[in-house]
Amino acid sequence: MKNIFNRNEYVLLDGAMGTMLQSGGLELGERPELLSITHPDRITAVHRMYVESGADIVYANTFGANAHKLEGAGYTVEEVITAAVQAAKAACVGSDALVGLDVGPLGELLEPAGTLSFEGAYELFQEMVVAGEKAGADVIVFETMTDLYEVKAGVLAAKENTKLPIMVSMTFESNHRTFAGCTVEAMAMTLEGLGVDAVGINCSLGPVEIFPMAKELCSCTTLPVFVKPNAGLPNLNTDAYDIGPVQFTEELLPYKEIGISMLGGCCGTSPDYIKALGAAFKGQETTAAKRKEAYKPILRACSPTAVVHVDHVAMVGESINPMGRKFIKQAYLNDDMDTILACGVEQVEHGAEILDVNAALPGVDETIMLSKVVKLLQSVVDAPLLLDSQNPEALEAALRVYNGKPMINSTNGEQELMDKLFPLAKKYGAAIVGLTLDEEGIPATAEKRLEVARRIVNTGLAYGIPREDLMIDCLTLAASVQQKEALETPKAIRMIKEELGVKVLLGVSNISFGLPQREIINRHFLTTAMDAGLDLPIMNPKDQGMKEAIYAYNVLSGQDEGSKAYIDRFGGQDNSGSPGGKSPQKDGDQKSSADIFYAVRKGLKNEAKLATEQLLETMEEMAIINEKLIPALDELGAIFEKGEIFLPQLVQGAQAAQMGFEVVNRRLALKDAETVNRGKIVLATVKGDVHDIGKNIVKIILQNYGYQIIDLGRDVAIEAVVEAVQKHGAGLVGLSALMTTTLKSMEETIAAIHQAKLDCKVLVGGAVLTADYAKAIQADYYAKDAKQSADIAKKVFGN
Repeated sequence: MKNIFNRNEYVLLDGAMGTMLQSGGLELGERPELLSITHPDRITAVHRMYVESGADIVYANTFGANAHKLEGAGYTVEEVITAAVQAAKAACVGSDALVGLDVGPLGELLEPAGTLSFEGAYELFQEMVVAGEKAGADVIVFETMTDLYEVKAGVLAAKENTKLPIMVSMTFESNHRTFAGCTVEAMAMTLEGLGVDAVGINCSLGPVEIFPMAKELCSCTTLPVFVKPNAGLPNLNTDAYDIGPVQFTEELLPYKEIGISMLGGCCGTSPDYIKALGAAFKGQETTAAKRKEAYKPILRACSPTAVVHVDHVAMVGESINPMGRKFIKQAYLNDDMDTILACGVEQVEHGAEILDVNAALPGVDETIMLSKVVKLLQSVVDAPLLLDSQNPEALEAALRVYNGKPMINSTNGEQELMDKLFPLAKKYGAAIVGLTLDEEGIPATAEKRLEVARRIVNTGLAYGIPREDLMIDCLTLAASVQQKEALETPKAIRMIKEELGVKVLLGVSNISFGLPQREIINRHFLTTAMDAGLDLPIMNPKDQGMKEAIYAYNVLSGQDEGSKAYIDRFGGQDNSGSPGGKSPQKDGDQKSSADIFYAVRKGLKNEAKLATEQLLETMEEMAIINEKLIPALDELGAIFEKGEIFLPQLVQGAQAAQMGFEVVNRRLALKDAETVNRGKIVLATVKGDVHDIGKNIVKIILQNYGYQIIDLGRDVAIEAVVEAVQKHGAGLVGLSALMTTTLKSMEETIAAIHQAKLDCKVLVGGAVLTADYAKAIQADYYAKDAKQSADIAKKVFGN
């Protein structure tokens, strides 16, 4: 089966199932997936047209066949998937075409931004993939995904419960990010690490718009790459897309040069498009092999929104570690997550590119705590994490819920430990550190440390860990007690870099243990180690002198091309290196008072609560809302619109503000005063549409601005919307639609609201909508995102 991914010739994928069903008279509210049971011949006929047009893989009619979306449909997931796969296989009889189990987004936001847990998402995907394999699918295809975390849950479910190969495509916007902010490279490196068989891009945009993203994708992975663009962009007045088969094919011809392996069509495409692609690509040799030969591997780590290339000296923040840090130790013992999160945020603000995270402490369940900290940290910082543990159970729990490509700190030269940790690194695609010590302890000489490092690297390679994902820690010994051995560390760095060609990491501050004015020793040792080839110093990023040494070294070594990072960090600062000449805070310093703007901007919920409580000592309740909480949300929205933060951070910030609103409302309740209600808003996904992620995000943002939300859910009947507005006296109605087929339902809902002469305004939004179309269907407002929804609500209610 996997030979299809190793073919030198182009593999042809099918086109849109939804487009064909719509053209065949799909009724409003009719679920496409159920047609596999009620009208299997119609589904088989569509698949057969694609097979006859040359498709090598057809996607079964299972895109939304998960338990969440099928709720109330009257059929089980297994029944729908079995019927869909059988319908597809019937169309492939007599051909070599394969059937892909098509798996789309679940339709729920994952924690912490939403309510669906990672484990819950895993179970929903598990049910689908097990049913798909049992029904006879040849390959599992996750497509149109926007959340890398959700994708990971699906991939793990597929790899752990089936033997089928896996293809994954995500859908990107024109800013080269998904709806949730994931970058093309973060997707590629995370999924390659997890062991999928092919990665791609589909939907949202046409071939011209997707091309630069596909080119980027081809440059940052060795996996086969595939694309399924839309037939241009939709014309909402005609319900058709704007380019035909000939133009579609012509616009895909440049893809030959970038090394893609597979291609097909998404929304708006039909068998005619696939037939045209076949004429231009079928039987021709791809350039994927040349692309792979040109690929230059490098140590990388990422979160969904940020990638770190270790092609320079990259600072690793050391502070989330209870060893020697009383405030972190106490935070763990008290389950005080906000102190941990604030520490992470502060280190990133001071220049840490990666955060070392250690949760090993007597009295704390490390397995539970490490994964908990990973989940929460990734909701407030985008820096990749170095998971600091030698506990296999704790590491696996944390690796499982890590969103992106992580790092592990660490294994060592003991065979038993390597046999436990290297398989985890391989399974989860993590880079891993090896300490140059073994059963005999830390070698005294550089030569002996090289021997241990050689054994670690060779063992890692044997387990299938790429060389670029292997790091060595030569170990920093205290000069106060082991001066001679400490001098061997820089020598060991040089030898390991020259012979093994791997990156080197060090806990720098260990060198000064037991000595006065430790900063002096640390800074000079750091410079010596960087000159020897140190790549990743673990250090306190608030130590200005050490930070300056790193930025200066990267300039002088040529690693900071054009001195860009140096200028970004130090431009506009005085000679002290600090903005405004202020001295940096030392490790463990606490702010004298909480800052509501900072807490909301960084998504720190407990800090927002504390700040509001402090403000209540000197300010009136409504003044806090109008002068602090609302302006803080406005500031958050402004940086979201600038692209400085992304959807997960926007939601976290809004939830932090909600903590402040709750504090104020509790105080008002104690005074028997009316709690804050800035206006009533009815929200609904229109009749026939079961996609409600966008609506749910708008709900979170509006609630946190103090509006009362009446959420009617998804697939809402027109009369139910009208009744809700009448019952609650809502001043604003928000209608959402994702599919072009349900835009008619949106138009009819608006007409019914006007006909009932309700005193309310109508706001519409959704991926397929435009401002012009909103005006054409007589909506009062169009919002492209949740932030704009809040701006519109302020206009409507005058607050």
